[in-house]
Amino acid sequence: MKHLTLVALLLSACTVGDAPDEEEVLEGEDEALVDPLAASNKGSPGVNGDYCKGSPFNCRFRYEDSRIATPEGAESWEVRPGASVRDGQGKVLFEQTGGSMKFNYGQTRSLAGKAHALGMATSNGSAGWYPIERIVRETAFRNRVGNVDAKDTGGERMACYEIRSTYDPGLFEKKVVKDSKSANERAGDYLPLSRHNGEASANLVFSVPGFGLGGATADHFRAGTKFRRISVPTSTGKPSITIPLWVKNSAGDYLKESGSMRFYYGYIVGDGVKRFGWMAEDALKTSTGCP
Repeated sequence: MKHLTLVALLLSACTVGDAPDEEEVLEGEDEALVDPLAASNKGSPGVNGDYCKGSPFNCRFRYEDSRIATPEGAESWEVRPGASVRDGQGKVLFEQTGGSMKFNYGQTRSLAGKAHALGMATSNGSAGWYPIERIVRETAFRNRVGNVDAKDTGGERMACYEIRSTYDPGLFEKKVVKDSKSANERAGDYLPLSRHNGEASANLVFSVPGFGLGGATADHFRAGTKFRRISVPTSTGKPSITIPLWVKNSAGDYLKESGSMRFYYGYIVGDGVKRFGWMAEDALKTSTGCP
């Protein structure tokens, strides 16, 4: 790739405070692969946390596990079903029917007039926000949940995107972790999937997968939601992170490299609040009208 795909004249024509609404891929950005295995095994402090790799904005929620454990050390918390699971805009996704959830550390929001925590694998078949008052051991949970939000880089506001309603099925089963032994760690976890409510939605993540940081979800939004990309410092000097993807070799192990996945840093304005984080380029399409 020899030149910016964005014509310079379009940049000069933008009004003050606006950002271009065409795709911006910088020279060499496609090839700026960050090999997670080559990254320092010892994370370093950054802006978004104390344990970061590849970028000061690519971090764990905390040094320990990304989940909130019960006082006994279990990941699942008993919840009272029947309340709404909401997306990052505060809109109802689905009614929770299951009696337990796992929650990501530090992710709390006020939605529909109540404090919510970010649950994983809700009854919608997605992440989503659930009222903290519906967690059976509410006091213990509040004492453990913490609060961690991804930060603004202060960098250039780049192109405008929106979450797609479809995805490339060829990507779904590829792994984002070399030699993965998990049923998860799929590229599909970062794509806009059709959920139990019949709508496509995708995760905004706190960290890029493959670095041993958890690839953890920070929020969840429906297809069509606007995402404003912003420039982020990385170890390659490019304003994005690209990781290799893996498929099975002849022995059935995920050791055969097959393509890559690029992640952009940016924000979504959800229910009036800017939510910063990473999204897979494959989950997005160029759009206009981003805030």
